[in-house]
Amino acid sequence: MELQQYKAIAEGLLFASGDEGMTRKQLAEVMELDTETIQLVLDELKYDYEHESRGITLMKSKSYYHLTTKPTHAPYFRKLMDSPHASRLSQAALETLAIIAYQQPITRTEIEEIRGVKCDRPIQTLVNRFLIEERGRKEGIGRAILYGTTTDFLTYFGLTSIEELPPLPEGTSEEEKEEEADLFFGNRKEEEENDPFE
Repeated sequence: MELQQYKAIAEGLLFASGDEGMTRKQLAEVMELDTETIQLVLDELKYDYEHESRGITLMKSKSYYHLTTKPTHAPYFRKLMDSPHASRLSQAALETLAIIAYQQPITRTEIEEIRGVKCDRPIQTLVNRFLIEERGRKEGIGRAILYGTTTDFLTYFGLTSIEELPPLPEGTSEEEKEEEADLFFGNRKEEEENDPFE
């Protein structure tokens, strides 16, 4: 297999890993390559992102590699976040937020187990909107990021504390709890969509 193909695979893996990222060792295990070759692949990717007209870059935090947007483009991302179109949360984001609010602190994998689908984009949206934040890392293999709600979350939903969230009925299944939570968060979405001043 050629270097270009290895780069494409590594890029896809880093994208799929989201904000958790991957270590050089993890990439080596998944791609069945030695760590020296993986380092070459990562160096090549980093060079490509830095020397071409690309919108993303490769970042290393401790021993984890992540794909992230370029800091020089930050003014455009702020405009996107401030635009009226960005004011609404998607149904996927609302469902993800409901799970985090009631189950926090919780990892992306645990959220995906409850929702039954990938949650990278909804989580990134919620982080960008400052509705959720990292709350440390879970003990164990991989040390996955734990997510919890922010004070902006409370403001957004008109709450003074997380204890003001409506209680979920006891003895219900995870699916029923998710539906109950969606009702609460969905009301906010309906209010936004019916806003006559938009």
